[in-house]
Amino acid sequence: MTRVVVDREVCMSAGVCEMEAPEVFQLDDDGVLQVGEPTDLTAVETAVRACPTGALTLVDED
Repeated sequence: MTRVVVDREVCMSAGVCEMEAPEVFQLDDDGVLQVGEPTDLTAVETAVRACPTGALTLVDED
């Protein structure tokens, strides 16, 4: 199983991840990133790479 970890001190809520994988990433009304279960791993990997601050990390949990 893979999950996404957000470094909230680094995240600037640019919304790039939300554009790349909207089914997983959503900014709430306060601009705080909410992360769901990664369903489309390819889109999530693209979103992690596209993060302008590097706030997202994928972690494999076995």
